[in-house]
Amino acid sequence: MSKTGSRITFYEGKNFQGRRYECDRDSSDFHNDLSRCNSIRVEGGAWVIYERPNFAGNMYVLTHGDYPEYQRWMGLNDRISSCKYIQLPSGGKHQIQLFEKGEFSGQMHEYMDDCPSVMDQFHFREIHSCKVLEGAWIFYEHPNFRGRQYLLERGEYSKPVEWGATSPVVQSFRRVVE
Repeated sequence: MSKTGSRITFYEGKNFQGRRYECDRDSSDFHNDLSRCNSIRVEGGAWVIYERPNFAGNMYVLTHGDYPEYQRWMGLNDRISSCKYIQLPSGGKHQIQLFEKGEFSGQMHEYMDDCPSVMDQFHFREIHSCKVLEGAWIFYEHPNFRGRQYLLERGEYSKPVEWGATSPVVQSFRRVVE
């Protein structure tokens, strides 16, 4: 196990069967070592996994636990080619400022907890910019933490393209906690 105590293991088959690939640090391309991925075991840390090499394509954020088939991490298929370790802050604090318009304008809401429905909580349909003050967060394109995911770490995001989205549709969000 690495100095950070983080490790993730990818398996070709469902239920942790077949060839495997173990990681304890960022890996930009392991698709030559593993042609497909049907199950994952996260033994420590929080990770973002990507469908394509060089941290591209759909992403999925995983924390400690077992994922015996790709549907468990909301995967669209059995393709995973790269991964990154997510450095979580000590103390576990989370704080985010959300703006209904780009460039940090319009209505602003500060939040420190998970939100299953942006519409129900804030009464606006879209988030156009945000500032992550503490922790790491996942934005989801649908309510109740479903759909395409976007990882946001500490920093400022003045428009959706800066967090990797093509549109401002964020219907729910949650904190990344180990």
